[in-house]
Amino acid sequence: MEDTETLQSALQQRIRELQMEHDDLDDAIARLSENPLPDQLRLQRLKKRKLLLKDQLTHLERQLDPDVLA
Repeated sequence: MEDTETLQSALQQRIRELQMEHDDLDDAIARLSENPLPDQLRLQRLKKRKLLLKDQLTHLERQLDPDVLA
């Protein structure tokens, strides 16, 4: 029982960390997009990283509650 709780706690912590990074990337993308001539390569890389984080979040959320579609 403790192992399950420990695993769930670790998953929840990792989800919070990834969500914070996802939110930070969202802010960075918004700031970069405000520039009249944004660095397209950097913008593309940030967006790709953001999508990767979203996929990781979805995967972890499904592990936490597999009966709910995340």
